[in-house]
Amino acid sequence: MFVGLVNSVLTEELTVETGGDAERTLGPAALASIASVALALYYYYVRGDKQRGQFVGLWPATILGLAIYRRLDEIETELERHRE
Repeated sequence: MFVGLVNSVLTEELTVETGGDAERTLGPAALASIASVALALYYYYVRGDKQRGQFVGLWPATILGLAIYRRLDEIETELERHRE
């Protein structure tokens, strides 16, 4: 269930062909998380700033958590609208 929720959260902008009829897309939250991981690795290994690298490395979980919360709120609103 969690994987399905994360996949539904990350479906907005960048479309990627999967070879079949299905398409997967990466939304802004996924792109920001990937960029954050890359930035954390850069700070940690290239610049040698381990503390900043670890700090930036904590951002992806927060970004994805906020995106999931937003998606759950949209789902709840949709369910309430259908109940009426």
